[in-house]
Amino acid sequence: QVQLVESGGGLVQAGGSLSLSCAASGSFSRLNDMGWYRQAPGKQRELVATITNGGNTNYADSVKGRFTVSRDNAKNTVYLQMNSLKPEDTAVYYCRITVVVISYWGQGTQVTVSS
Repeated sequence: QVQLVESGGGLVQAGGSLSLSCAASGSFSRLNDMGWYRQAPGKQRELVATITNGGNTNYADSVKGRFTVSRDNAKNTVYLQMNSLKPEDTAVYYCRITVVVISYWGQGTQVTVSS
């Protein structure tokens, strides 16, 4: 079993920055892909950014150049640095971690960007 604990998020003005982290614990030997998704009210959950075990990253077009995903394999933690935030970035952000072929989701953390 894998447990994920998210931290970070909160309220920020447009143009500001926030950072999120997600730490995994439990029984596993190696984490594969790690990443972040978000869900705004009335919308489907969407990919924000992912990072492979080898460090390859993938970003949604809407966040390219503003968000940075990273991971610390020694700490089993994935991070999301969010800069130049916009009101449309407001959503609940979820981390997702894959162990072998099974994906686990964090509990979600609210990010609110005021205009």
